[in-house]
Amino acid sequence: MFKMNKRMKSAEYSSNFESIFKCPICNSSMKVFELKSLICSNNHTFDFTKQGYINLTAHPVKTKYSKDLFEARRKFIVEDGFFKPLSQAIAETINKHAIKKETISLIDMGCGEGSHLSNISDTVSLDYNKIVMGVGIDLSKEGVLVAAKNYTDKIWAVADLANTPFKDKQFDVILNILSPSNYAEFNRLLKDDGLVVKVVPQSGYLKELREVIFDEPEKQSYSNVDTVERFNGNFQLVDCSRLCYTVALDNPAIQTLVQMTPLSWATSEEHF
Repeated sequence: MFKMNKRMKSAEYSSNFESIFKCPICNSSMKVFELKSLICSNNHTFDFTKQGYINLTAHPVKTKYSKDLFEARRKFIVEDGFFKPLSQAIAETINKHAIKKETISLIDMGCGEGSHLSNISDTVSLDYNKIVMGVGIDLSKEGVLVAAKNYTDKIWAVADLANTPFKDKQFDVILNILSPSNYAEFNRLLKDDGLVVKVVPQSGYLKELREVIFDEPEKQSYSNVDTVERFNGNFQLVDCSRLCYTVALDNPAIQTLVQMTPLSWATSEEHF
C-alpha cells in the first residue's frame, strides 16, 4: 500500500487551495506540480520540504530567532498552556464577527512555531462548527520548520510579511499576535468583509520578567499607545478587549519562558 510522506501530504493539502498563491518573484498564478513543488506560470519553482513547509521568499533571509527558541515557545504554549485564555478569546472574537460563515480562511502573519494558529483553528472548528483553512507564514525558517513538523492540515510557508505570496482579498481573518505588522499587505490580503485580529501587549505584559532583566524603569513596563494608534489609522475598529491573567510558573517553566522570549537577548544568564 502506497504511503504518502509529509512532503506529499503538505503538497496535496496545498493543492486544494492553490488558487490563493501568487509567485513572490513575478506575481503570476501558481500550481502544485507532482506533489513536489509550487510552480508559477513563468516556471519559477518552489519545492515543498520533507518537513512539510514551503519557502516562498525570493532571497534567503537569516533571523536571530533559533530553533531552540521556537521549541521552547511551543512547549510554553502547548505543555504549559500559558496562552490558552488568549487562544480562546481570539476564537470567540472570530466566531462573533464571522458568525455567518461556515468556512473561514485564516492566516497568521508572523506565525512563529505555529501553536497559536493551530490552537485557534482547532477551537473555531470544534467549538463553533466551522471549517478552517489555516495558513501560517513567518520570515524565520526555523519557526516554520517547527510548525510544519508538529501541525498537519495547514499551509506553512517561509515568507516576507511585506511581500506575501498570495493574491488579493483571499482571507477572512488575519491574525497578528505579538508580532510585527505590514498594514499595506494586510489590507491587500483581507476580504472586503474580513477581520484583522491584532494582539498587542499591555504595560503589565511579562512585567515580572522585565523587572528582572531591565534596571531602567522605562524598560520595566511597556507602552502600546503608538501601536494601537497605527492600527486604528489603518482599520475600522469593531471590537476591543483587554485580557489580563496571572500564571504561577515552576522553575522549569520559568527557564522555558526565558529561553523563548527575545527580551532575554538584552541580558546575560547571570540574571537567572
